[in-house]
Amino acid sequence: MNTPEEEPAPPSKTQRKRAMEALQELGQELVELPADRLKKIELPEELREAVAEAQRMSRHDEARRRQLQFVGRLMRDVDPEPIRRSLAILRGDSVEETANLHRLERLRSELLADEGTLYGIAEACPSVDLQHLRSLRRAALLEQTQGKAPRSYRAIFQLLKELDFSANPTADDDEHARR
Repeated sequence: MNTPEEEPAPPSKTQRKRAMEALQELGQELVELPADRLKKIELPEELREAVAEAQRMSRHDEARRRQLQFVGRLMRDVDPEPIRRSLAILRGDSVEETANLHRLERLRSELLADEGTLYGIAEACPSVDLQHLRSLRRAALLEQTQGKAPRSYRAIFQLLKELDFSANPTADDDEHARR
């Protein structure tokens, strides 16, 4: 007689409950994100609206708890892995993101050391506002010499982070390739 193939047993009630709690925690993490970071994560519209509603709730009361449960319920209909990967990138947990941040730090250092780096940045990303970047560079150098807070230094990093270097390699990559 043929034995029927064993089908895996359905998950137990405890396993289902743990999975739903994990999804609710993931939803909680989405709710705690700043709006600009949340925009970078691809979410279904209904889930995005539920997260935004939970973010608008300033008091941590019963209504907010129910809204977070609703977010968790909506998370059941979504594949959570892309969301987890996006959150890891935003937190800087991914190796690629860490390498990218280091690359941007090197590029910022090279920019401060040599104004010619501006042209490599402009070549890699034509949409960059060179005049603004040049003025940030001058201000950062002035801050360094005067021992002031590194506001422009940080602003340069943020500006470089916002640029899209995906189409073209940066001047930094070209420089290292030539060595």
